[in-house]
Amino acid sequence: MGATLTGGAGPDRAGTEGSRPAPVDPPAVGGTDRTRVRRLPELAVHDRAALYAVLDAGRVAHLAIVDRDQPYALPVGYARDGERVLVHGSTGSRLFRHLGAGAPACLTVTLLDGLVLARSAFESSMNYRCAMVLGNLIALPGDEKLAALERLSEHLLPGRWAQIRPPSTKELAATLVLALRLDECSVKISAGSPDDPEDDLDRPVWAGVLPIVEAYGVPQPDPRLRHHLPPPEW
Repeated sequence: MGATLTGGAGPDRAGTEGSRPAPVDPPAVGGTDRTRVRRLPELAVHDRAALYAVLDAGRVAHLAIVDRDQPYALPVGYARDGERVLVHGSTGSRLFRHLGAGAPACLTVTLLDGLVLARSAFESSMNYRCAMVLGNLIALPGDEKLAALERLSEHLLPGRWAQIRPPSTKELAATLVLALRLDECSVKISAGSPDDPEDDLDRPVWAGVLPIVEAYGVPQPDPRLRHHLPPPEW
């Protein structure tokens, strides 16, 4: 397939021919006015590794755009590919064509880790990890599109790309693959026990954290399965 999914061309080479490009630091997480966390700023995380961890742990993002003064939030499967996020959809989708044409967008991923059961309704909350990415998506062409679809498949369905039929020419023509750079992002993480005020601690109410975990269920074979094969071990 030949395409290296690194999120675009590297920096111009400096100096004489054969010299290495100067290293470029990734943009700061939460480093712009639009991504600065204002509500509970102590929950903001500026570590880029935390951004990667949230994006790598999730499978579904919500991609928000405004079209003709109407906001829409699209649930999409996605994959992080270096310094960008990949999504795909139908060329027949008006909103995806709008995104591919460069409409401003906001992509969010939220991982719910637990319910925080406090002694009052006001203090009850959730433990979560959330990433937000702002920017403009671009449509990927040709071999880069096919390589991006493989990256998406390997994130969502590990190991399946080598076993399943790859997309046909017709299927590729019907698919838009879009990339969003991780240039303007924020991360917010809430964790820990209830923060009840002192005068609520004597209430006879159980308080603590109810963890929420994601797990695979028992595989359900296709009724038309023609071969006796074990299910994937995920």
